[in-house]
Amino acid sequence: MNEDSPVLTERRERVLVITINRPDQRNAVNAAVAGGIAAALDELDAGDELSVGVLTGAGKGFCAGMDLKAFVAGERPWAGDRGFAGITQRSADKPLIAAIEGFAVAGGLEVALACDLMVAARGAKLGVPEVKRSLVAAGGALLRLPRVVPRNVATEMAFTGEPIEAERAYELGMVNRLAEPGQALSTALELAEQIAAGGPLALAATKRILRESPDWPDSEFFQRQAEIAAPVMDSQDAREGARAFAEKRPPVWRGQ
Repeated sequence: MNEDSPVLTERRERVLVITINRPDQRNAVNAAVAGGIAAALDELDAGDELSVGVLTGAGKGFCAGMDLKAFVAGERPWAGDRGFAGITQRSADKPLIAAIEGFAVAGGLEVALACDLMVAARGAKLGVPEVKRSLVAAGGALLRLPRVVPRNVATEMAFTGEPIEAERAYELGMVNRLAEPGQALSTALELAEQIAAGGPLALAATKRILRESPDWPDSEFFQRQAEIAAPVMDSQDAREGARAFAEKRPPVWRGQ
């Protein structure tokens, strides 16, 4: 891929690294970035040889949110049914990790919240400052932030617009792993490799159940779970996993 592209992708065995590549603009999201992220998620979802994605930003920060200059000029940084930044309304079907250096603010935090897991460098700022500009954090933060931190903390962040640092976010459970500055991507890749050791069909099904089950009545949980899990349990990969365990060897996944 052209190194000047607004979004770069790199395959590392079963992991797809997706990089927002506008460091001089603080990786702000314009239409090209939204389209690039959407295309990268399509690549991740379609690739049988891929199990996990890692989304990061080039340079000193993850993402500063929407490119307001581009927005004023008439650009709309949405991509089909994936929504803002090509991710906030419909993320990847496969596990996705945000690797955050420096800052993830405004729409940038909403992009990170659309991922399943977060790795952040110490000192990184995470926040939704929209109200300071008489804007609303409309890219999913008001839905997802109260799910990953206590509601009163999410409310204070949304009302004041003040960010928290990665260390505080880690204490609250928003951030899964802390990294030293400059090491967020490498730490995220370590986590991705752990995840990618699992069966790709099982990972995708597990993500779907985790994502959809909060809306299921308790009385329907096991029936709905079975509809998603049964094809995985009957797959060739499930049999391979059992054989590999019995034979004390690493499994060879085929996504079938």
